[in-house]
Amino acid sequence: MDMLNDPALVAFREEVRAFLATYLPDDIRRSAARATSVFIDPDVSLPWQRILHEKGWAAPDWPAEHGGPGWSEIERYIFAAECARAGAPSLAPMGLKMVAPVIMHYGSPEQRAHYLPRILSGEDYWCQGFSEPGAGSDLAALQLRAVPDGSDYILNGSKIWTTHAHFANRMFALVRTSNEGKPQAGISFLLLDMATPGLTVEPIRTLAGDHEFNQVFFDDVRVPQANRLGGENEGWSVAKHLLTFERGGKYAPGLIGRLEGLRARGNLDPVLRSRLDREAVTLQALQALELKAMRGVGGSPALFASALKILGTETAQRIDTLACDIIGHAAWADADGQTPADLAVAVPRYLNDRAATIYAGSNEIQRDLIARTMLG
Repeated sequence: MDMLNDPALVAFREEVRAFLATYLPDDIRRSAARATSVFIDPDVSLPWQRILHEKGWAAPDWPAEHGGPGWSEIERYIFAAECARAGAPSLAPMGLKMVAPVIMHYGSPEQRAHYLPRILSGEDYWCQGFSEPGAGSDLAALQLRAVPDGSDYILNGSKIWTTHAHFANRMFALVRTSNEGKPQAGISFLLLDMATPGLTVEPIRTLAGDHEFNQVFFDDVRVPQANRLGGENEGWSVAKHLLTFERGGKYAPGLIGRLEGLRARGNLDPVLRSRLDREAVTLQALQALELKAMRGVGGSPALFASALKILGTETAQRIDTLACDIIGHAAWADADGQTPADLAVAVPRYLNDRAATIYAGSNEIQRDLIARTMLG
């Protein structure tokens, strides 16, 4: 933790803090505070992305040769912490943090030149086509069929739980191009245009009342084979590379900000304050593990990604529960407070985050991966 107090990093933190104080608009900050999901609607996230893009800070994780700031891991961590502290909205991860690194690694020069600038600027907004009605956590069971036809594939089938497909103009998808051999061996990774004829998006309303998810239907959807990333039937390797970015993350900065917001309410019941203190200690441990992962000490990136996914999502769910309890207790103690508005955010967020331990590979699967990696 001492590395965060290095003089150069302290100066960097002050630079970021000053930028956020000057350029983060109040209306965007207020909208972010009312968000009930980690996926902020693009009418909030995209204007902020354009402000960051003008500064050169829209993609902290990208290398400089592709338009990123070229920051170190610890600088990226400080930036995330300061954004959380300032109440900035998170940017849509499907483009900047998920498909972009895969395009950098597996894409042709032409694919990189076409897609990466459009992701960076926000011109392209992406969704992820992985899960299917019969293939969620068991992703190898997917059946969306892609049949070669000349220089194209013809797609038939569906995807489900497709976050923000109703906003997206692009999708990256896993499709089945072969039934030979092991199920993982017959999957390919495609990039496609959401305006392609035969593609239909139907909304799925969540328990929280949000329209965040969708089911996407493919009826003779024609996609150029030139839009494939990696070789045919090699999409499983591409997907594993992507899932490392989806599972691993910087959970602690945002959760620390949320916990500080709850603590700032004051006049807390001693039992609730004790629970806050317990989660604060947990977050210190989580932050230490995230910093250790950045330094590459004590484990593989995939192992760290699984561990951080488990710890981060389960801590978030406990903080969700704590937030509802604190706000509910305040409602009982003071009926004239701002509690109804607070509950209008806290309860949907609690319900939305129930899915956090399922998506990006359920936490049960992550525990199995850790056990097999560490215990053989």
